Amino acid sequence: QVQIVQSGGGLVQSGGSLRLSCAASGFSVSYVGIGWFRQVPGKEREAVSCISPSGRYSNYADSVKGRFTSSGDNAENTVYLQMNDLKPEDTATYYCTRIRTCSEDVRALRTFGSWGQGSQVTVSS
Repeated sequence: QVQIVQSGGGLVQSGGSLRLSCAASGFSVSYVGIGWFRQVPGKEREAVSCISPSGRYSNYADSVKGRFTSSGDNAENTVYLQMNDLKPEDTATYYCTRIRTCSEDVRALRTFGSWGQGSQVTVSS
C-alpha cells in the first residue's frame, strides 16, 4: 500500500530554517520522483521543488531558488526539503507527492496520487 507520511514544519522567525521530511512506503524514492508543493488558504497550490529518483537532480521555483534544497535518503526511503532564510511569504501548508518527472519548470510537474498529510510552516516577521 502506497503511503506518504510527512513530518517537520512549525513556527520560525524570518531568516530561520526548517526541514520537512517525506517518508515513503509502498514504493521506492530510488525509482520515483517526489514533488513539494505549498498552499495558502484561498490561493492555488504552488509547486516549490522536485527531486528526481535517487536524488540525481532537483529543481526549484524561482521564489525559493537558493534558499530551499531537496535531498533524499534512499536507505530511509525519505525525501527532505531543507528551507533556509525563510520569509513570511513562505508561510503555507507544504505537501509532498509522487511525480512523473522532475521537470526544470516545476510548474509543469505532473503528480500521481498519494499525497502526504501536509506540514504547516509559519514564518513570523
